[in-house]
Amino acid sequence: MDLVLKESLPEYCKTMRRKINSEFSPLPKWELVESVIGFKNLLNLYPPYLAAGIQVESIDEAFQNITVKMNLNFMNENYVGVHFGGSLYAMCDPFYMFILMKNLGKSYMVWDKAATIDFLMPGKGTVRANFQIPEQEINNIKIIVKEKKKTNRVYECDVVDEKGEKVAKITKTLYIRKL
Repeated sequence: MDLVLKESLPEYCKTMRRKINSEFSPLPKWELVESVIGFKNLLNLYPPYLAAGIQVESIDEAFQNITVKMNLNFMNENYVGVHFGGSLYAMCDPFYMFILMKNLGKSYMVWDKAATIDFLMPGKGTVRANFQIPEQEINNIKIIVKEKKKTNRVYECDVVDEKGEKVAKITKTLYIRKL
Protein backbone atom coordinates (compact mmCIF):
# COMPACT_ATOMS: atom_id res chain seq x y z
CA MET A 1 0.00 0.00 0.00
CA ASP A 2 1.42 3.40 -0.98
CA LEU A 3 1.25 6.40 1.29
CA VAL A 4 -0.04 9.40 -0.62
CA LEU A 5 0.73 12.83 0.79
CA LYS A 6 -1.71 15.55 -0.14
CA GLU A 7 0.92 18.20 0.44
CA SER A 8 4.70 18.33 0.40
CA LEU A 9 6.64 17.72 3.59
CA PRO A 10 7.65 21.40 3.98
CA GLU A 11 4.00 22.46 3.54
CA TYR A 12 2.89 19.83 6.04
CA CYS A 13 5.46 21.13 8.55
CA LYS A 14 4.24 24.72 8.05
CA THR A 15 0.65 23.59 8.56
CA MET A 16 1.57 21.76 11.76
CA ARG A 17 3.52 24.76 13.11
CA ARG A 18 0.50 27.00 12.44
CA LYS A 19 -1.76 24.48 14.17
CA ILE A 20 0.54 24.22 17.20
CA ASN A 21 0.89 28.01 17.43
CA SER A 22 -2.84 28.68 17.15
CA GLU A 23 -4.27 25.71 19.03
CA PHE A 24 -1.87 24.98 21.87
CA SER A 25 -4.13 22.98 24.13
CA PRO A 26 -4.67 19.39 25.23
CA LEU A 27 -5.41 16.90 22.49
CA PRO A 28 -9.12 16.13 22.08
CA LYS A 29 -8.63 12.54 23.27
CA TRP A 30 -7.22 13.77 26.61
CA GLU A 31 -9.96 16.38 27.00
CA LEU A 32 -12.59 13.70 26.41
CA VAL A 33 -11.14 11.32 28.98
CA GLU A 34 -10.67 14.18 31.45
CA SER A 35 -14.32 15.23 31.02
CA VAL A 36 -15.45 11.69 31.84
CA ILE A 37 -13.15 10.69 34.73
CA GLY A 38 -11.59 13.97 35.88
CA PHE A 39 -8.06 15.31 35.66
CA LYS A 40 -6.73 13.59 38.79
CA ASN A 41 -8.00 10.17 37.68
CA LEU A 42 -6.69 10.76 34.16
CA LEU A 43 -3.19 11.29 35.55
CA ASN A 44 -3.42 8.41 38.01
CA LEU A 45 -4.36 6.06 35.16
CA TYR A 46 -1.75 7.46 32.75
CA PRO A 47 0.35 4.36 31.91
CA PRO A 48 3.82 5.82 32.64
CA TYR A 49 2.61 7.07 36.05
CA LEU A 50 0.67 3.91 36.81
CA ALA A 51 3.70 1.73 36.05
CA ALA A 52 6.05 3.91 38.12
CA GLY A 53 3.66 4.05 41.07
CA ILE A 54 3.22 7.82 40.77
CA GLN A 55 -0.10 9.09 42.14
CA VAL A 56 -1.69 12.51 42.31
CA GLU A 57 -2.86 12.74 45.90
CA SER A 58 -4.68 16.05 45.72
CA ILE A 59 -5.55 19.02 43.55
CA ASP A 60 -7.14 22.05 45.17
CA GLU A 61 -10.32 23.59 43.76
CA ALA A 62 -8.47 26.59 42.31
CA PHE A 63 -6.05 24.21 40.56
CA GLN A 64 -3.10 26.07 42.09
CA ASN A 65 -1.79 23.35 44.40
CA ILE A 66 -1.06 19.74 43.45
CA THR A 67 0.48 17.05 45.68
CA VAL A 68 2.01 13.94 44.13
CA LYS A 69 3.41 10.84 45.84
CA MET A 70 5.37 7.77 44.83
CA ASN A 71 5.76 4.62 46.89
CA LEU A 72 9.00 2.68 46.47
CA ASN A 73 8.28 -0.55 44.60
CA PHE A 74 9.85 -3.01 42.19
CA MET A 75 8.91 -0.87 39.17
CA ASN A 76 10.67 2.31 40.37
CA GLU A 77 13.59 1.14 42.49
CA ASN A 78 17.09 1.25 41.09
CA TYR A 79 19.92 -1.27 41.28
CA VAL A 80 20.67 -0.49 44.93
CA GLY A 81 17.07 -0.43 46.17
CA VAL A 82 16.25 3.28 46.31
CA HIS A 83 14.04 5.43 44.07
CA PHE A 84 15.19 5.52 40.44
CA GLY A 85 16.19 9.09 39.57
CA GLY A 86 14.14 9.07 36.37
CA SER A 87 11.00 8.22 38.34
CA LEU A 88 11.75 11.01 40.83
CA TYR A 89 11.94 13.46 37.96
CA ALA A 90 8.89 11.99 36.17
CA MET A 91 6.76 12.55 39.28
CA CYS A 92 7.64 16.26 39.06
CA ASP A 93 7.73 16.86 35.33
CA PRO A 94 4.41 18.33 34.15
CA PHE A 95 2.71 19.82 37.19
CA TYR A 96 3.77 23.47 37.02
CA MET A 97 2.79 23.43 33.35
CA PHE A 98 -0.60 21.91 34.22
CA ILE A 99 -1.26 24.53 36.91
CA LEU A 100 -0.50 27.36 34.52
CA MET A 101 -2.43 25.86 31.60
CA LYS A 102 -5.54 25.40 33.74
CA ASN A 103 -5.31 28.89 35.26
CA LEU A 104 -4.29 30.89 32.20
CA GLY A 105 -6.58 29.12 29.73
CA LYS A 106 -6.29 28.10 26.11
CA SER A 107 -5.27 31.54 24.87
CA TYR A 108 -1.79 31.06 26.40
CA MET A 109 1.02 28.74 25.39
CA VAL A 110 2.76 27.19 28.39
CA TRP A 111 5.79 25.10 27.62
CA ASP A 112 8.50 23.43 29.68
CA LYS A 113 11.73 25.08 28.59
CA ALA A 114 14.32 23.62 30.97
CA ALA A 115 14.63 21.45 34.04
CA THR A 116 17.25 20.34 36.52
CA ILE A 117 17.17 17.85 39.34
CA ASP A 118 19.60 17.76 42.23
CA PHE A 119 19.66 14.43 44.05
CA LEU A 120 20.27 15.26 47.70
CA MET A 121 20.00 11.84 49.33
CA PRO A 122 18.69 8.36 48.46
CA GLY A 123 14.91 8.19 48.33
CA LYS A 124 13.35 5.36 50.29
CA GLY A 125 9.74 4.56 51.15
CA THR A 126 7.09 7.03 50.03
CA VAL A 127 8.23 10.36 48.59
CA ARG A 128 6.07 13.41 47.94
CA ALA A 129 6.23 16.65 46.02
CA ASN A 130 3.95 19.65 46.27
CA PHE A 131 3.53 22.08 43.38
CA GLN A 132 2.00 25.46 44.06
CA ILE A 133 1.58 28.64 42.06
CA PRO A 134 -0.29 31.36 43.98
CA GLU A 135 -2.97 33.55 42.40
CA GLN A 136 -0.67 36.59 42.63
CA GLU A 137 1.96 34.85 40.48
CA ILE A 138 -0.67 33.92 37.89
CA ASN A 139 -1.84 37.55 37.78
CA ASN A 140 1.78 38.74 37.44
CA ILE A 141 2.28 36.41 34.47
CA LYS A 142 -0.77 37.89 32.75
CA ILE A 143 0.55 41.42 33.25
CA ILE A 144 4.07 40.54 32.05
CA VAL A 145 2.82 38.69 28.98
CA LYS A 146 0.47 41.55 28.11
CA GLU A 147 3.39 43.99 28.21
CA LYS A 148 6.27 41.86 26.88
CA LYS A 149 4.35 39.24 24.84
CA LYS A 150 6.18 36.36 26.55
CA THR A 151 8.01 35.40 29.73
CA ASN A 152 10.08 32.67 31.31
CA ARG A 153 9.26 31.72 34.90
CA VAL A 154 11.35 29.54 37.21
CA TYR A 155 9.78 27.32 39.87
CA GLU A 156 11.38 25.05 42.44
CA CYS A 157 10.01 22.01 44.21
CA ASP A 158 11.42 19.68 46.83
CA VAL A 159 10.83 15.94 46.83
CA VAL A 160 10.65 14.83 50.46
CA ASP A 161 10.61 11.45 52.16
CA GLU A 162 8.31 10.23 54.93
CA LYS A 163 10.41 12.07 57.54
CA GLY A 164 10.13 15.33 55.61
CA GLU A 165 13.79 15.20 54.59
CA LYS A 166 14.68 16.51 51.14
CA VAL A 167 15.51 13.75 48.67
CA ALA A 168 15.74 15.91 45.54
CA LYS A 169 15.28 19.48 44.39
CA ILE A 170 13.64 20.15 41.02
CA THR A 171 13.99 23.44 39.16
CA LYS A 172 11.69 24.04 36.19
CA THR A 173 11.77 26.90 33.69
CA LEU A 174 8.51 27.50 31.84
CA TYR A 175 8.00 29.59 28.73
CA ILE A 176 4.66 31.41 28.56
CA ARG A 177 3.17 33.55 25.82
CA LYS A 178 -0.21 34.66 24.52
CA LEU A 179 -1.46 32.90 21.40
